[in-house]
Amino acid sequence: MAEDAANTILNWPRNQTHCAELDIQKIYIKAACIYFIRDHWFQEAWMKIGIIGDGAIGRYVRRQLDERGITTSVLMVRPARLDEATDDGILRVASVETLPADVDLMVDCAGHAALSEHGPAILRSGRDLVTVSLGALADTALLRALETAGAQGSARLHLASGAIGALDCLQAASVGGLDAVTYVGRKPPLGWKGSPAENVLDLDALQSAGIHFEGTAGEAATRYPKNANVAAAVAIAGLGFDATKVRLIADPAVSANIHEVHAEGGFGQFSFRIEGRALPDNPRSSALAAMSVVAAIMRQRQTVTL
Repeated sequence: MAEDAANTILNWPRNQTHCAELDIQKIYIKAACIYFIRDHWFQEAWMKIGIIGDGAIGRYVRRQLDERGITTSVLMVRPARLDEATDDGILRVASVETLPADVDLMVDCAGHAALSEHGPAILRSGRDLVTVSLGALADTALLRALETAGAQGSARLHLASGAIGALDCLQAASVGGLDAVTYVGRKPPLGWKGSPAENVLDLDALQSAGIHFEGTAGEAATRYPKNANVAAAVAIAGLGFDATKVRLIADPAVSANIHEVHAEGGFGQFSFRIEGRALPDNPRSSALAAMSVVAAIMRQRQTVTL
């Protein structure tokens, strides 16, 4: 499309004599036209995006979209933050009702509470929604509300993969039947501060790896809501919240958050392990989780998708 438009611009009637210099100039001008029209058309004709939350993940997503020529149209924030002084020029709203009418994709970067508060209304309004807050879907009432709202608004909820990988393999394997799926989450003791792990282990004095939770993904999501997104992603891709086993470990010998998935079934068996890094401006936010949100957004415009 961009190249056709560039040719239209350049092929107007001319009386000048053709020369090598003019042809070279024409090549450069055409290239410039292609890039300008491509970026302009992409920005204007593609979807308008809004982001829920202005924390570490939300800011990362905005920066990555901006580098790709995609401007965030609106930020949804808590009412108390509406009047904060900013210099980014982005409209801020506090409710779905005040979203601009031309916003057609919302991106949840604010956690479980935001998905619960705003998710159903966004879907009911006919807007698609991307979320990385998969742990919230262990709440069956919320899941039903989102499904109902999506049907009412003819909209879809897109799940970003978050801080884990191999979900495509797990989802494919579930077609032929899965016998067992186990997720193991291992973090340094500091990574479990503020969680129920503090009631099981002395995190400050821990000298060796200690298991502080063994149960189902559903139980993990309920007891560890701030650490449940990876376990939830594995459960959704595979055997579900009740049949997926979870083991959570505090390990003073590691410095990264380590996620492992082990699965067996009709396909055979596989094990996956990733050592994730945090975002530079928030040690509690997974860099890969933020990257997965950007990837989920970009899939919305791709003709060929994985």
